[in-house]
Amino acid sequence: VQLQASGGGLEQAGGSLRLSCAASGRTGSIVVTGWFRQAPGKDREFVIALRRRGATTFYGDSVKGRFTISRDNAKNTVYLQMNNLKPEDTAVYYCAVGLRSDSSSYPTVAISYDYWGQGTLVTVSS
Repeated sequence: VQLQASGGGLEQAGGSLRLSCAASGRTGSIVVTGWFRQAPGKDREFVIALRRRGATTFYGDSVKGRFTISRDNAKNTVYLQMNNLKPEDTAVYYCAVGLRSDSSSYPTVAISYDYWGQGTLVTVSS
């Protein structure tokens, strides 16, 4: 599976951005798609995930109520809609997919994911 993330950029606090993650290859085997982020000098952080079975969404605590995730099956693309952005949302955002049967059981941890995109930078100014 190949992943192409896009949509990052510079936005003011309170604004919105939408990131895209386009998948190719064995897309029919994807059981969960997630977004993680990593700010300078910090560990990678779970943001949000969408489990294909039941279309269940999982949220990181810091983004609840502000970020949503959706999927366009026809385009094999997952979107991360980020609203009410804050300076602390500044980070490189990575999309990832899991294909294993247990990948969807622990969607908030990075080791559940098998393939990762290249990352896209989001900068939020105050």
